[in-house]
Amino acid sequence: MNKYKKLLKNTFLFGIGTFSSKLMVFLLMPIYTAVLSPDQYNTADLIVNTANLLLPIVALGIFNAVDRFGLDRSFRKSEVFSMGLMTVLCGFGVFLLFSPLAVFGFGTPPDQTLLVYMYVFASMLHTVCSNFSIALQKIRLNTVAGILATALVIIFNLVFLLGFHMGFTGYVLATILSDLISTVFLFVVGRMGRFVNFGSVTKSTARAMLRFAIPMIPNSVFWWITNVSDRYMVTWMMDKSEGGLYAIAYKIPNIVVLVSSVFLSAWQMSAVIEKDSKDRDRFFRRVFRSYQSLLFLAGSGIVLLVKPLTRLLTSDSYYKAWEYMPLLVMATVFTCFVSFLGSVYIMARKSKMTLLTTVTGAVTNVVLNWLLIPVMGVNGAALATFISFFTVFVIRAVTTRKIVHIRWATPLFYLNLIILAVQCAVLLSEVQYWVAIEIALFVLMLAANFQALLKTLKQILNIRKTA
Repeated sequence: MNKYKKLLKNTFLFGIGTFSSKLMVFLLMPIYTAVLSPDQYNTADLIVNTANLLLPIVALGIFNAVDRFGLDRSFRKSEVFSMGLMTVLCGFGVFLLFSPLAVFGFGTPPDQTLLVYMYVFASMLHTVCSNFSIALQKIRLNTVAGILATALVIIFNLVFLLGFHMGFTGYVLATILSDLISTVFLFVVGRMGRFVNFGSVTKSTARAMLRFAIPMIPNSVFWWITNVSDRYMVTWMMDKSEGGLYAIAYKIPNIVVLVSSVFLSAWQMSAVIEKDSKDRDRFFRRVFRSYQSLLFLAGSGIVLLVKPLTRLLTSDSYYKAWEYMPLLVMATVFTCFVSFLGSVYIMARKSKMTLLTTVTGAVTNVVLNWLLIPVMGVNGAALATFISFFTVFVIRAVTTRKIVHIRWATPLFYLNLIILAVQCAVLLSEVQYWVAIEIALFVLMLAANFQALLKTLKQILNIRKTA
Protein backbone atom coordinates (compact mmCIF):
# COMPACT_ATOMS: atom_id res chain seq x y z
CA MET A 1 0.00 0.00 0.00
CA ASN A 2 1.20 3.53 -0.83
CA LYS A 3 2.74 5.05 2.31
CA TYR A 4 0.54 8.15 2.01
CA LYS A 5 -2.62 6.09 1.62
CA LYS A 6 -1.61 3.95 4.59
CA LEU A 7 -1.05 7.08 6.67
CA LEU A 8 -4.46 8.41 5.58
CA LYS A 9 -6.17 5.09 6.36
CA ASN A 10 -4.61 4.83 9.80
CA THR A 11 -5.38 8.48 10.50
CA PHE A 12 -9.02 7.81 9.65
CA LEU A 13 -9.18 4.77 11.94
CA PHE A 14 -7.43 6.51 14.82
CA GLY A 15 -9.67 9.49 14.16
CA ILE A 16 -12.84 7.52 14.82
CA GLY A 17 -11.61 6.40 18.23
CA THR A 18 -9.98 9.70 19.15
CA PHE A 19 -12.86 11.91 18.04
CA SER A 20 -15.34 9.75 19.91
CA SER A 21 -13.36 10.01 23.15
CA LYS A 22 -12.59 13.71 22.85
CA LEU A 23 -16.08 14.55 21.67
CA MET A 24 -17.26 13.08 24.96
CA VAL A 25 -15.49 15.90 26.80
CA PHE A 26 -17.55 18.50 24.97
CA LEU A 27 -20.81 16.57 25.23
CA LEU A 28 -20.38 16.22 28.99
CA MET A 29 -19.03 19.72 29.64
CA PRO A 30 -22.52 21.20 30.19
CA ILE A 31 -23.11 18.46 32.81
CA TYR A 32 -19.75 19.03 34.50
CA THR A 33 -20.25 22.78 34.72
CA ALA A 34 -23.87 22.41 35.89
CA VAL A 35 -23.20 19.76 38.55
CA LEU A 36 -19.70 20.74 39.73
CA SER A 37 -18.82 24.15 41.10
CA PRO A 38 -15.53 25.73 39.90
CA ASP A 39 -13.96 24.63 43.21
CA GLN A 40 -15.12 21.02 42.77
CA TYR A 41 -14.07 20.92 39.12
CA ASN A 42 -10.67 22.25 40.13
CA THR A 43 -10.32 19.43 42.69
CA ALA A 44 -11.26 16.78 40.12
CA ASP A 45 -8.89 18.29 37.57
CA LEU A 46 -6.02 18.34 40.07
CA ILE A 47 -6.62 14.68 41.01
CA VAL A 48 -6.49 13.62 37.36
CA ASN A 49 -3.44 15.73 36.61
CA THR A 50 -1.62 14.49 39.72
CA ALA A 51 -2.26 10.91 38.60
CA ASN A 52 -1.03 11.74 35.10
CA LEU A 53 2.16 13.14 36.60
CA LEU A 54 2.73 9.90 38.52
CA LEU A 55 2.00 7.58 35.56
CA PRO A 56 5.39 7.78 33.78
CA ILE A 57 7.26 7.67 37.10
CA VAL A 58 5.50 4.53 38.34
CA ALA A 59 5.72 2.85 34.91
CA LEU A 60 9.37 3.88 34.36
CA GLY A 61 8.34 5.56 31.11
CA ILE A 62 7.79 2.15 29.47
CA PHE A 63 4.69 3.19 27.48
CA ASN A 64 6.55 4.73 24.53
CA ALA A 65 8.94 1.77 24.42
CA VAL A 66 6.06 -0.72 24.01
CA ASP A 67 4.87 0.61 20.66
CA ARG A 68 8.30 1.83 19.48
CA PHE A 69 10.00 -1.57 20.02
CA GLY A 70 6.85 -3.52 19.18
CA LEU A 71 6.89 -2.00 15.69
CA ASP A 72 10.58 -2.78 15.30
CA ARG A 73 10.97 -6.14 13.55
CA SER A 74 14.29 -6.82 15.25
CA PHE A 75 12.52 -7.36 18.61
CA ARG A 76 10.10 -10.18 19.48
CA LYS A 77 6.64 -8.91 20.36
CA SER A 78 6.24 -11.34 23.26
CA GLU A 79 9.36 -9.89 24.90
CA VAL A 80 8.19 -6.32 24.35
CA PHE A 81 4.70 -6.86 25.77
CA SER A 82 5.89 -8.98 28.69
CA MET A 83 8.51 -6.37 29.56
CA GLY A 84 5.85 -3.66 29.44
CA LEU A 85 3.48 -5.54 31.75
CA MET A 86 6.23 -6.59 34.13
CA THR A 87 7.49 -3.03 34.44
CA VAL A 88 4.10 -1.46 35.25
CA LEU A 89 3.12 -4.19 37.72
CA CYS A 90 6.43 -3.99 39.59
CA GLY A 91 6.31 -0.21 39.52
CA PHE A 92 2.81 -0.15 40.97
CA GLY A 93 3.87 -2.56 43.72
CA VAL A 94 6.60 -0.14 44.77
CA PHE A 95 4.17 2.77 44.43
CA LEU A 96 1.81 1.13 46.95
CA LEU A 97 4.52 1.34 49.60
CA PHE A 98 4.30 5.14 49.47
CA SER A 99 0.56 5.39 50.15
CA PRO A 100 1.01 6.06 53.90
CA LEU A 101 3.35 8.94 53.02
CA ALA A 102 0.69 10.48 50.78
CA VAL A 103 -1.98 10.29 53.48
CA PHE A 104 -0.01 11.12 56.61
CA GLY A 105 3.15 12.80 55.36
CA PHE A 106 1.50 15.21 52.93
CA GLY A 107 -1.93 15.33 54.56
CA THR A 108 -3.75 14.24 51.38
CA PRO A 109 -7.35 13.18 52.14
CA PRO A 110 -7.60 9.33 52.04
CA ASP A 111 -10.44 9.37 49.47
CA GLN A 112 -8.41 11.50 47.07
CA THR A 113 -5.31 9.34 47.59
CA LEU A 114 -7.32 6.20 46.82
CA LEU A 115 -8.68 7.77 43.62
CA VAL A 116 -5.17 8.69 42.49
CA TYR A 117 -3.93 5.11 43.06
CA MET A 118 -6.91 3.58 41.27
CA TYR A 119 -6.53 6.02 38.36
CA VAL A 120 -2.80 5.26 38.01
CA PHE A 121 -3.33 1.48 38.04
CA ALA A 122 -6.17 1.50 35.51
CA SER A 123 -4.48 3.99 33.20
CA MET A 124 -1.15 2.10 33.19
CA LEU A 125 -2.73 -1.20 32.16
CA HIS A 126 -4.88 0.50 29.55
CA THR A 127 -1.98 2.41 28.02
CA VAL A 128 0.26 -0.67 27.77
CA CYS A 129 -2.46 -2.73 26.07
CA SER A 130 -3.50 0.16 23.81
CA ASN A 131 0.09 0.84 22.73
CA PHE A 132 0.71 -2.86 22.13
CA SER A 133 -2.37 -3.05 19.89
CA ILE A 134 -0.67 -0.35 17.80
CA ALA A 135 2.54 -2.41 17.79
CA LEU A 136 0.47 -5.31 16.45
CA GLN A 137 -0.95 -2.85 13.87
CA LYS A 138 -4.48 -3.75 15.00
CA ILE A 139 -5.75 -0.25 14.42
CA ARG A 140 -9.39 -1.31 14.06
CA LEU A 141 -9.27 -2.99 17.47
CA ASN A 142 -7.72 0.14 18.97
CA THR A 143 -10.48 2.22 17.40
CA VAL A 144 -13.29 0.02 18.72
CA ALA A 145 -11.69 0.09 22.18
CA GLY A 146 -11.65 3.88 22.03
CA ILE A 147 -15.33 4.00 21.14
CA LEU A 148 -16.14 1.53 23.94
CA ALA A 149 -14.19 3.61 26.47
CA THR A 150 -16.05 6.73 25.37
CA ALA A 151 -19.46 5.10 25.74
CA LEU A 152 -18.54 3.80 29.19
CA VAL A 153 -17.31 7.20 30.40
CA ILE A 154 -20.56 8.82 29.27
CA ILE A 155 -22.69 6.16 30.97
CA PHE A 156 -20.71 6.19 34.21
CA ASN A 157 -20.69 9.99 34.36
CA LEU A 158 -24.45 10.13 33.91
CA VAL A 159 -24.93 7.52 36.64
CA PHE A 160 -22.38 8.89 39.12
CA LEU A 161 -22.95 12.63 38.65
CA LEU A 162 -26.67 12.82 37.92
CA GLY A 163 -27.87 9.59 39.53
CA PHE A 164 -25.78 9.27 42.70
CA HIS A 165 -24.55 12.90 42.96
CA MET A 166 -21.01 11.72 43.73
CA GLY A 167 -19.32 15.00 42.74
CA PHE A 168 -15.63 14.93 41.84
CA THR A 169 -15.38 11.30 43.05
CA GLY A 170 -17.86 10.20 40.40
CA TYR A 171 -16.04 12.27 37.76
CA VAL A 172 -12.75 10.45 38.40
CA LEU A 173 -14.28 7.02 39.03
CA ALA A 174 -16.02 7.09 35.63
CA THR A 175 -12.66 7.24 33.86
CA ILE A 176 -11.13 4.55 36.09
CA LEU A 177 -13.88 2.02 35.35
CA SER A 178 -13.84 2.89 31.65
CA ASP A 179 -10.08 2.24 31.47
CA LEU A 180 -10.35 -1.10 33.27
CA ILE A 181 -13.18 -2.45 31.11
CA SER A 182 -11.63 -1.32 27.81
CA THR A 183 -8.30 -2.88 28.93
CA VAL A 184 -10.02 -6.25 29.40
CA PHE A 185 -11.60 -5.81 25.96
CA LEU A 186 -8.22 -5.09 24.30
CA PHE A 187 -6.52 -7.98 26.08
CA VAL A 188 -9.21 -10.58 25.30
CA VAL A 189 -10.24 -9.59 21.76
CA GLY A 190 -6.64 -8.83 20.76
CA ARG A 191 -5.58 -12.23 22.12
CA MET A 192 -2.71 -10.57 23.94
CA GLY A 193 -2.42 -13.42 26.43
CA ARG A 194 -0.37 -15.39 23.88
CA PHE A 195 2.31 -12.69 24.09
CA VAL A 196 2.64 -12.87 27.88
CA ASN A 197 5.76 -14.83 28.81
CA PHE A 198 7.79 -13.11 31.49
CA GLY A 199 10.51 -15.73 31.25
CA SER A 200 11.10 -14.90 27.59
CA VAL A 201 12.38 -11.37 28.27
CA THR A 202 16.10 -11.28 27.53
CA LYS A 203 18.54 -8.92 29.20
CA SER A 204 19.33 -7.26 25.88
CA THR A 205 15.66 -6.44 25.19
CA ALA A 206 15.04 -5.25 28.75
CA ARG A 207 18.17 -3.10 28.63
CA ALA A 208 17.29 -1.60 25.24
CA MET A 209 13.71 -0.78 26.25
CA LEU A 210 14.71 0.73 29.59
CA ARG A 211 17.52 2.73 27.99
CA PHE A 212 14.92 4.24 25.68
CA ALA A 213 12.19 4.53 28.33
CA ILE A 214 13.95 5.86 31.41
CA PRO A 215 14.85 9.26 29.88
CA MET A 216 11.14 9.50 29.11
CA ILE A 217 10.39 9.67 32.86
CA PRO A 218 11.85 13.13 33.48
CA ASN A 219 10.69 14.07 29.99
CA SER A 220 7.10 13.20 30.90
CA VAL A 221 7.43 14.98 34.23
CA PHE A 222 8.74 18.15 32.61
CA TRP A 223 6.16 17.87 29.82
CA TRP A 224 3.52 17.70 32.56
CA ILE A 225 5.06 20.75 34.21
CA THR A 226 4.86 22.67 30.93
CA ASN A 227 1.25 21.63 30.38
CA VAL A 228 -0.18 21.65 33.89
CA SER A 229 1.98 23.65 36.31
CA ASP A 230 0.15 26.84 35.36
CA ARG A 231 -3.13 25.37 36.71
CA TYR A 232 -1.51 24.65 40.07
CA MET A 233 0.15 28.06 40.14
CA VAL A 234 -3.09 29.86 39.25
CA THR A 235 -4.83 27.98 42.09
CA TRP A 236 -2.00 28.78 44.51
CA MET A 237 -1.31 32.41 43.49
CA MET A 238 -4.98 33.34 42.95
CA ASP A 239 -7.78 31.01 44.13
CA LYS A 240 -9.53 27.70 43.40
CA SER A 241 -12.36 29.32 41.45
CA GLU A 242 -9.92 30.91 38.99
CA GLY A 243 -8.15 27.55 38.80
CA GLY A 244 -11.46 25.92 37.86
CA LEU A 245 -12.11 28.54 35.18
CA TYR A 246 -8.61 28.07 33.79
CA ALA A 247 -9.09 24.27 33.71
CA ILE A 248 -12.29 24.74 31.69
CA ALA A 249 -10.53 27.28 29.46
CA TYR A 250 -8.20 24.50 28.32
CA LYS A 251 -11.03 22.32 27.04
CA ILE A 252 -12.08 24.25 23.93
CA PRO A 253 -8.53 25.05 22.69
CA ASN A 254 -7.79 21.35 23.08
CA ILE A 255 -9.86 20.81 19.94
CA VAL A 256 -6.58 21.67 18.19
CA VAL A 257 -4.84 18.88 20.11
CA LEU A 258 -7.74 16.60 19.15
CA VAL A 259 -7.18 17.32 15.45
CA SER A 260 -3.46 16.74 15.94
CA SER A 261 -3.72 13.56 18.04
CA VAL A 262 -5.89 11.91 15.39
CA PHE A 263 -3.02 12.31 12.94
CA LEU A 264 -0.04 11.84 15.29
CA SER A 265 -1.05 8.34 16.42
CA ALA A 266 -0.95 7.17 12.80
CA TRP A 267 2.03 9.35 11.96
CA GLN A 268 4.30 7.87 14.63
CA MET A 269 3.63 4.42 13.19
CA SER A 270 4.55 5.62 9.70
CA ALA A 271 7.63 7.49 10.97
CA VAL A 272 9.03 4.33 12.57
CA ILE A 273 8.11 2.05 9.66
CA GLU A 274 9.55 4.45 7.04
CA LYS A 275 12.67 5.41 9.03
CA ASP A 276 15.00 3.66 6.57
CA SER A 277 13.23 4.49 3.31
CA LYS A 278 15.15 6.38 0.63
CA ASP A 279 12.63 9.24 0.30
CA ARG A 280 12.10 9.62 4.05
CA ASP A 281 12.96 13.34 4.10
CA ARG A 282 10.53 14.15 1.30
CA PHE A 283 7.84 12.12 3.07
CA PHE A 284 8.36 14.13 6.28
CA ARG A 285 8.37 17.48 4.44
CA ARG A 286 5.16 16.79 2.56
CA VAL A 287 3.34 15.60 5.66
CA PHE A 288 4.50 18.56 7.76
CA ARG A 289 3.39 21.03 5.09
CA SER A 290 -0.20 19.80 5.31
CA TYR A 291 -0.04 19.27 9.06
CA GLN A 292 0.86 22.89 9.80
CA SER A 293 -1.87 24.15 7.45
CA LEU A 294 -4.45 21.96 9.16
CA LEU A 295 -3.41 23.07 12.65
CA PHE A 296 -3.43 26.78 11.87
CA LEU A 297 -6.85 26.44 10.22
CA ALA A 298 -8.20 24.59 13.27
CA GLY A 299 -6.76 27.25 15.59
CA SER A 300 -8.20 30.06 13.50
CA GLY A 301 -11.65 28.46 13.46
CA ILE A 302 -11.64 27.96 17.23
CA VAL A 303 -10.63 31.57 17.92
CA LEU A 304 -13.50 32.66 15.67
CA LEU A 305 -15.98 30.50 17.62
CA VAL A 306 -14.58 30.79 21.17
CA LYS A 307 -17.41 32.90 22.58
CA PRO A 308 -20.38 30.94 21.16
CA LEU A 309 -18.72 27.61 22.04
CA THR A 310 -18.14 28.75 25.62
CA ARG A 311 -21.74 29.93 25.89
CA LEU A 312 -23.02 26.65 24.43
CA LEU A 313 -20.83 24.24 26.39
CA THR A 314 -20.61 25.82 29.86
CA SER A 315 -22.91 27.29 32.46
CA ASP A 316 -23.00 31.04 33.15
CA SER A 317 -20.56 30.75 36.08
CA TYR A 318 -17.87 29.51 33.66
CA TYR A 319 -18.45 31.94 30.77
CA LYS A 320 -15.57 34.20 31.81
CA ALA A 321 -13.22 31.38 30.84
CA TRP A 322 -13.37 32.50 27.17
CA GLU A 323 -11.00 35.37 28.03
CA TYR A 324 -8.18 32.88 28.63
CA MET A 325 -8.75 30.81 25.49
CA PRO A 326 -7.16 32.84 22.63
CA LEU A 327 -3.64 32.58 24.05
CA LEU A 328 -4.25 28.93 24.93
CA VAL A 329 -5.21 28.29 21.30
CA MET A 330 -1.81 29.69 20.25
CA ALA A 331 -0.17 27.48 22.87
CA THR A 332 -1.96 24.31 21.75
CA VAL A 333 -1.02 24.89 18.09
CA PHE A 334 2.65 24.92 19.06
CA THR A 335 2.11 22.00 21.44
CA CYS A 336 1.15 20.01 18.37
CA PHE A 337 4.19 21.20 16.39
CA VAL A 338 6.41 20.18 19.30
CA SER A 339 4.79 16.71 19.34
CA PHE A 340 5.31 16.30 15.60
CA LEU A 341 9.00 17.12 15.88
CA GLY A 342 9.18 14.82 18.90
CA SER A 343 8.23 11.94 16.60
CA VAL A 344 11.54 12.53 14.80
CA TYR A 345 13.40 11.92 18.07
CA ILE A 346 11.32 8.78 18.69
CA MET A 347 12.05 7.47 15.20
CA ALA A 348 15.78 8.01 15.74
CA ARG A 349 15.59 6.74 19.37
CA LYS A 350 16.97 10.09 20.59
CA SER A 351 15.04 10.14 23.87
CA LYS A 352 17.74 12.27 25.54
CA MET A 353 17.07 15.10 23.08
CA THR A 354 13.37 14.79 23.87
CA LEU A 355 14.24 15.23 27.54
CA LEU A 356 16.58 18.21 27.07
CA THR A 357 14.11 20.21 24.99
CA THR A 358 11.22 19.42 27.33
CA VAL A 359 13.24 20.52 30.37
CA THR A 360 13.85 23.85 28.63
CA GLY A 361 10.13 24.31 28.09
CA ALA A 362 9.23 23.36 31.67
CA VAL A 363 11.74 25.74 33.25
CA THR A 364 10.62 28.54 30.91
CA ASN A 365 6.99 27.89 31.80
CA VAL A 366 7.47 27.94 35.59
CA VAL A 367 9.65 31.06 35.56
CA LEU A 368 7.24 32.95 33.29
CA ASN A 369 4.23 31.84 35.38
CA TRP A 370 5.94 33.25 38.45
CA LEU A 371 6.61 36.55 36.67
CA LEU A 372 3.44 37.01 34.61
CA ILE A 373 0.56 35.77 36.81
CA PRO A 374 1.00 38.61 39.36
CA VAL A 375 1.03 41.13 36.49
CA MET A 376 -1.54 39.73 34.02
CA GLY A 377 -3.60 37.40 36.19
CA VAL A 378 -4.79 34.14 34.61
CA ASN A 379 -3.83 35.30 31.10
CA GLY A 380 -0.26 35.56 32.36
CA ALA A 381 -0.32 31.77 32.77
CA ALA A 382 -1.73 31.36 29.26
CA LEU A 383 0.97 33.61 27.78
CA ALA A 384 3.67 31.73 29.71
CA THR A 385 2.39 28.44 28.26
CA PHE A 386 2.49 29.80 24.71
CA ILE A 387 6.02 31.21 25.04
CA SER A 388 7.33 27.96 26.55
CA PHE A 389 5.93 25.79 23.75
CA PHE A 390 7.12 28.24 21.10
CA THR A 391 10.61 28.07 22.62
CA VAL A 392 10.66 24.27 22.54
CA PHE A 393 9.38 24.30 18.96
CA VAL A 394 12.22 26.54 17.78
CA ILE A 395 14.84 24.36 19.51
CA ARG A 396 13.39 21.14 18.09
CA ALA A 397 13.03 22.64 14.62
CA VAL A 398 16.76 23.42 14.62
CA THR A 399 18.02 20.18 16.20
CA THR A 400 15.87 17.76 14.18
CA ARG A 401 17.31 19.11 10.93
CA LYS A 402 20.35 16.94 11.69
CA ILE A 403 18.07 13.89 11.48
CA VAL A 404 15.40 14.84 8.92
CA HIS A 405 15.42 17.94 6.76
CA ILE A 406 12.00 19.59 7.21
CA ARG A 407 11.34 23.02 5.72
CA TRP A 408 9.14 24.64 8.34
CA ALA A 409 10.38 28.25 8.02
CA THR A 410 8.33 29.06 4.91
CA PRO A 411 6.41 32.23 4.00
CA LEU A 412 3.16 30.30 4.50
CA PHE A 413 4.16 29.35 8.06
CA TYR A 414 4.90 32.97 8.98
CA LEU A 415 1.70 34.19 7.30
CA ASN A 416 -0.35 31.65 9.26
CA LEU A 417 1.31 32.65 12.52
CA ILE A 418 0.66 36.37 11.92
CA ILE A 419 -3.01 35.80 11.02
CA LEU A 420 -3.63 33.69 14.12
CA ALA A 421 -1.84 36.19 16.38
CA VAL A 422 -3.91 39.07 14.98
CA GLN A 423 -7.11 37.06 15.50
CA CYS A 424 -6.22 36.53 19.16
CA ALA A 425 -5.39 40.22 19.65
CA VAL A 426 -8.67 41.31 18.00
CA LEU A 427 -10.75 38.96 20.13
CA LEU A 428 -9.08 39.91 23.40
CA SER A 429 -9.39 43.66 22.71
CA GLU A 430 -12.94 43.34 21.31
CA VAL A 431 -12.40 46.21 18.88
CA GLN A 432 -15.33 47.60 16.93
CA TYR A 433 -16.62 45.17 14.26
CA TRP A 434 -14.48 42.43 15.76
CA VAL A 435 -16.83 39.70 14.52
CA ALA A 436 -16.47 40.83 10.89
CA ILE A 437 -12.69 41.12 11.31
CA GLU A 438 -12.47 37.61 12.77
CA ILE A 439 -14.50 36.16 9.89
CA ALA A 440 -12.31 37.95 7.33
CA LEU A 441 -9.12 36.68 8.96
CA PHE A 442 -10.42 33.11 9.02
CA VAL A 443 -11.32 33.34 5.32
CA LEU A 444 -7.83 34.67 4.63
CA MET A 445 -6.32 31.73 6.56
CA LEU A 446 -8.46 29.30 4.56
CA ALA A 447 -7.47 30.87 1.24
CA ALA A 448 -3.77 30.86 2.15
CA ASN A 449 -3.77 27.16 3.01
CA PHE A 450 -6.27 25.76 0.52
CA GLN A 451 -3.73 25.07 -2.22
CA ALA A 452 -1.27 23.32 0.12
CA LEU A 453 -3.97 21.02 1.48
CA LEU A 454 -5.38 20.29 -1.97
CA LYS A 455 -1.94 19.48 -3.36
CA THR A 456 -1.22 17.01 -0.58
CA LEU A 457 -4.63 15.38 -0.95
CA LYS A 458 -3.92 14.82 -4.64
CA GLN A 459 -0.56 13.29 -3.76
CA ILE A 460 -2.16 10.95 -1.25
CA LEU A 461 -4.86 9.85 -3.67
CA ASN A 462 -2.39 9.59 -6.57
CA ILE A 463 -4.50 11.97 -8.66
CA ARG A 464 -1.31 13.33 -10.10
CA LYS A 465 2.40 12.96 -9.43
CA THR A 466 4.41 15.76 -7.88
CA ALA A 467 8.09 16.33 -7.56
